[in-house]
Amino acid sequence: MSQPESAVADAQAGGRSGQEPLSKLAKRYGLRRAIARPRFPAYLRQLWERRHFIMTYATSRNVSKYSSSALGQLWQVLTPMLNAAIYFLMFGLILGGAKGIENYPAFLLTGMFVFTYTQRSVTAGAKSISSNLSLIRALHFPRASLPLAYTIQELQQLAISMGVLVVIVMITGEWPTWFWLMIPVVLLMQTMFNVGASLVMARVGSTMRDMNQLLPFIMRTWLYASGVFFSIQDKIVEVVGMPQWVANAMYANPAASYIEFMRDILIRDHEPPVWVWVSCVFWAVFALAFGFWYFWRAEERYGRG
Repeated sequence: MSQPESAVADAQAGGRSGQEPLSKLAKRYGLRRAIARPRFPAYLRQLWERRHFIMTYATSRNVSKYSSSALGQLWQVLTPMLNAAIYFLMFGLILGGAKGIENYPAFLLTGMFVFTYTQRSVTAGAKSISSNLSLIRALHFPRASLPLAYTIQELQQLAISMGVLVVIVMITGEWPTWFWLMIPVVLLMQTMFNVGASLVMARVGSTMRDMNQLLPFIMRTWLYASGVFFSIQDKIVEVVGMPQWVANAMYANPAASYIEFMRDILIRDHEPPVWVWVSCVFWAVFALAFGFWYFWRAEERYGRG
C-alpha cells in the first residue's frame, strides 16, 4: 500500500476509533493542504518562476483584445486621444481651462495618457480574479499572477501610446532635453504603484461584487482630482481661493504626482512643487509592498464560493 493510501486508511481507522486526530496523521505522513498559503518569500519565488507564463498571458490578451475591431491596436492610442479632444473642447476652450497654461495641448495629452495607464490597470485588476474563476479552480498557481499579467498588458499598450505622445509633444513645440531620459524612471515608478493598486483591487473585487459597478464613479472622481485638464495650483489656490494645503494634498495624490512629474520632464515651462518626485517614490514603494502583502494574505480564499 502506498504512503497516501496508508494515510487514508489510518485516518479512517483513527476516525472510527477516535485515537489520533487527522491533523497529527497528516503531519506524520508529510501531507499538507492542497491550497495552503505559502510563506511570503516562497510566494514571491513562485511568482518569479512563473514569469514566462505571466508575460505570455499578458501578451496574448493584448493581441486578442482588439482582434475583432477594424482598427485593431490603434484603439489603445485613439481612446485617450479622443477623450483628450473632448476635454480640450469642454474644459480648455468652452470653460477657459487653458488660460494661463503654456502649451495646453501637451499639458492635457500628458495628463490623459498617464492617468489612463493607472485607470485601466486598477480597473483591470479589480476584475482579474472574478473574471478567471474557472482558471483559478482548475489550476494551482500564485493568484497574483493574474493582476500582474493585467498590469503588464496595460504597460505594453502604454509603450505605443507614449511613442505617440512624444511625437505630439514635439509637434506642439517641445524639443527633447536630457530630462527626457527620466521618462522610463517615471514609468517604472508608476508601474510599481499600478501593480500594488491592482493587487489591492483584485482582492477587494474578488469578494465585493458591486465594486465593478462603483469603479467608474471612483475613477471619474479620481480623474477630476488629479489635475488632468487644469493646473492644480492655478485653479485651486489662485482662482478658487482655497488654502495652499489643499493644493498640496491634491499634488500628493499618486495619479497627480506621476502626471506632474511627467509634465515637468516633457514641458519646459511646467514647474510642479519640488517634492512631487518624493511623492512618486513613496507611492511606488508603499503600494507595491502593501499590495503584495495584502493580496497574499487572502491567497487561500480566491476562487471559493
